[in-house]
Amino acid sequence: MKHTILLFLFVFFIQHSNSQNYSVSKKINIIGNEGWDYLAVDEVNQHLFVSHGNVVNVIDLKSDVTITTIPDTKGVHGIAIANDLNKAFISNGKDNSVTIINLKTFELIEKVKISGVKPDAILYDSFSKKVFTYNATSKNATVIDANTNKEIKSIPLGGKPEFSVTNTKGLIYVNIEDKNQIKTINTSTLTVVNTWSIAPGDEPSGLALDLETNRLFSVCGNKLMIVVNALNGKIITTLPIGDGCDGVAFDAKKKLAFSSNGEGTITVVKEYSADKFSVVETIATQKGARTITLNKTTNQLYSPTAEFGTKPEATVEIPNPRATIKPNSFAVLVIENTAQ
Repeated sequence: MKHTILLFLFVFFIQHSNSQNYSVSKKINIIGNEGWDYLAVDEVNQHLFVSHGNVVNVIDLKSDVTITTIPDTKGVHGIAIANDLNKAFISNGKDNSVTIINLKTFELIEKVKISGVKPDAILYDSFSKKVFTYNATSKNATVIDANTNKEIKSIPLGGKPEFSVTNTKGLIYVNIEDKNQIKTINTSTLTVVNTWSIAPGDEPSGLALDLETNRLFSVCGNKLMIVVNALNGKIITTLPIGDGCDGVAFDAKKKLAFSSNGEGTITVVKEYSADKFSVVETIATQKGARTITLNKTTNQLYSPTAEFGTKPEATVEIPNPRATIKPNSFAVLVIENTAQ
């Protein structure tokens, strides 16, 4: 009997310690009725940059107020923050360009036309002082010198690139969506040095990295998170996530990976060690909240979405149309641990 009670208490303790108690604490409403993609936190200035149709909304995270809107970012997808250079780099998918702005004044520094076609995700690597845009149509990466704002190279990737992360030591990892791969780029030689299959993962999109354990978290369209050893490409484990994911964030302090699922959930994965992981929570969010970013200062998560109306009839030109967005419903969800 005594052993049974001890076992029960042990199991209760483990379950209780795994409970994270995350929830949507509030919404930051943003004017405008267009679509969205990635968002990024300027940790130094505590500003949130939100891609939104053909503009970028900048939110002051101390007041949750939109303090400026960056115009002429046609088909904006991603924002890369370079605090050491006081610059933000914005990828514009509809006119194959990168908008560069001053992080403090928000003034335009330069708009750079690139050779890549339909730039999507974008990354600033502070180690090499280079910016990488990942181009969906031309299936390559455009490299920009972050100091001079000049394109210096194009790197063939052999497939459609999605999100990317840096190990801050000279290597960059990028998901290749239509090949079910992760490719490694050397930031000095600007060449692909490794190509790893992440099967059974299919259509990988979001990617995150634990710099301490060298573990990559790749979220895939077939409702799987693939955990990969960033040193050799070995798959450590696969974990179930929700449907419609397009982003993942990693909290290095809490050793938690958050998969944002467009179905209206976030899957929370706990890293116990370099080789042990498990799903510990499913957070209810809102339909359409498929991308995510983490504020490392406040430990809050942000995920943009809107309310949806009717779905248009399919046509030959648009076989799978998206549902309409209800006017004045666009917002960023703020998700945090309410037990803190």
